[in-house]
Amino acid sequence: MSIVIIGGNECMECQYKNLCKKYGCKAKVFTKVRGVLRNQIGCPNLLVLFTGTMSHKMAKAALNEAKGLDTIVERSHAASMNALKEILEKHVAVTA
Repeated sequence: MSIVIIGGNECMECQYKNLCKKYGCKAKVFTKVRGVLRNQIGCPNLLVLFTGTMSHKMAKAALNEAKGLDTIVERSHAASMNALKEILEKHVAVTA
């Protein structure tokens, strides 16, 4: 399963990726969007938006890019490891 995480804390990028790896998922993390978002996210199975650490403009752009895709979108105000773990447990069949 491929996951794209938008928002969150820069210092936790590696931790987000490692947790996704424990669940058997490949993850891309974008704490700040540089350039065209569509070219960067691809076609993930799950799009996680950490809304507490992103601007409204960034959230709106991410949701617009996900409209045409067959992607599950999960929003979380908290950008914690626990919040990500709960999202992964909800959507990923294989748990760590």
